[in-house]
Amino acid sequence: MEKDFFRKNGIDLAKSILGKYLIRKYENKVIVTKIIETEAYMGVNDKGAHVYGNKKTDRTKPLYLDGGHIYVYLIYGMYNCLNLSANIENVPECVLIRGVEPITSLDEISMNRYNKAYTELSKYQVKNITNGPGKLCKALKIDRSLNSKSIMGEELYISDFYYDDKGKKVFSKDELDIKTSKRINIDYAEEAKDFLWRFYIE
Repeated sequence: MEKDFFRKNGIDLAKSILGKYLIRKYENKVIVTKIIETEAYMGVNDKGAHVYGNKKTDRTKPLYLDGGHIYVYLIYGMYNCLNLSANIENVPECVLIRGVEPITSLDEISMNRYNKAYTELSKYQVKNITNGPGKLCKALKIDRSLNSKSIMGEELYISDFYYDDKGKKVFSKDELDIKTSKRINIDYAEEAKDFLWRFYIE
């Protein structure tokens, strides 16, 4: 994806990356997943956002970068969460990637997540392998070493196509049935907890 793609406002970007491929490369491995769930955080006036009240700290600096930069933060002291800066520089909107669907390298994803082969997983484990922000970060080995880097880099990027095991280009679909709901786990955000800024496809 080109840089201008990520300069949309947070809501538009959260919708636009649904159905696109989140691709992770490390140690000569390539993992392809499809983005199926996102949330928008709309900057300094959004009580659910880390930058509410224009709180610019060392932690939130990546959000003030131009759209398309990675912001990884830790929750509960142990789970990483992947976000992308949206809009233009110094407009700190972002998108939280909440869920992805594994497409390739299922064993690699399974080993990262559960330390066993994909064929050994229970139905429950398969269903829950990457359906949450902390889960997908563990499955794709995403951590704070990627913080502030471009989502158009070599290690982690978003694309509208990937190459299958036969070398054929597989493109994302343009027509999607996007559903909306309230964002998850932000009960502290007063009226902002009711904004319908969570987006997902089934």
